[in-house]
Amino acid sequence: MKSLLNSPTRNLLGGVLFVLTVGSLAVVGYVSQGWSFGDALYMVVLTIFTVGYDEVQPIATGPLRAITMGLIVTGCTGMIFVTGALVQFITLSGIQQILDHKHMTRQIEHLRNHVIVCGFGRIGAMVARELKAGGAQFVILERSAERIEEARELGYLCLHADASDETVLQQAGVEHARALATVLPDDAVNVFITLSARSLNKSMMIIARGEVPSTVSKLRYAGANEVVLPAHIGGERVAEIILYPAAAKAMQHGNRTHVMEKELHSLGLELELVVAEQGSVFAGRTVDEIEREVGPAFFIVGIDRHSGEMIGRPDGSTRIEPADGVVILGRANRAEALRGFQAGAD
Repeated sequence: MKSLLNSPTRNLLGGVLFVLTVGSLAVVGYVSQGWSFGDALYMVVLTIFTVGYDEVQPIATGPLRAITMGLIVTGCTGMIFVTGALVQFITLSGIQQILDHKHMTRQIEHLRNHVIVCGFGRIGAMVARELKAGGAQFVILERSAERIEEARELGYLCLHADASDETVLQQAGVEHARALATVLPDDAVNVFITLSARSLNKSMMIIARGEVPSTVSKLRYAGANEVVLPAHIGGERVAEIILYPAAAKAMQHGNRTHVMEKELHSLGLELELVVAEQGSVFAGRTVDEIEREVGPAFFIVGIDRHSGEMIGRPDGSTRIEPADGVVILGRANRAEALRGFQAGAD
């Protein structure tokens, strides 16, 4: 809808509508003078496009000459306007795309300590959403023109390119990135991207998606720090590993943690890490205020600050800040209560 409101498009549509209106009126005028519809339409097209063939019927009467002169003046002028508007539309659209690409490229060149997301499918879109909520800078690499347009509409930095190309990874600033998530639905491509990224940045965290369990060892051998299987872990968890590695590691690893999770699950309880998004209901409120509002739905047992500070067993006066990771303990099926951590929640 926004594109329909810009000047070149408005001029082009207005010009076409004017020419169609003039042509329709001229056809009606010729038909009223006894011409057939076919002859009238043919005469209008010849005149508007200034082809210059002979008249299909003699223009012998005053009304016919008046219709023809009016058609020549208004129709030809309208076509000149439409041609100019079409040239303007094509030229400005191309220039705008070039300027937008250059602006985005400059922004990416200045990124430091950012995240690279390879793939903007279902998992990639979830990762990007959580990274944005956590206040992280990131750039998306995607081959699909349709998906890259979706990413641009959401305001994400992105490159329409193949992430398996080392040159593309360099354009995305892989040497200066702190993490890379390759979440394409192709294990072989994810392995290749992992290998390329690890060769370009030895210290960067790499999280790779695997479709089948047998790929896990290959991805780790290629250099992935973490491997996630969509059947067991979602896009939000990929982002949480990047944004809050301390809390995510504490929740994921160790026999003691797994035993505790099983015991909690037997009681109908779950341990989860969520992001307090900017503009959400719970962002800026204290632990006591949040727990009073949600009642028995969940309790806050830890806070992983965006700055890197990990707070275990926070007291009631501790305030949740935007982009904090919040470790909660609560009952299953508590989706409505968790909506308070999402931007725009009521």
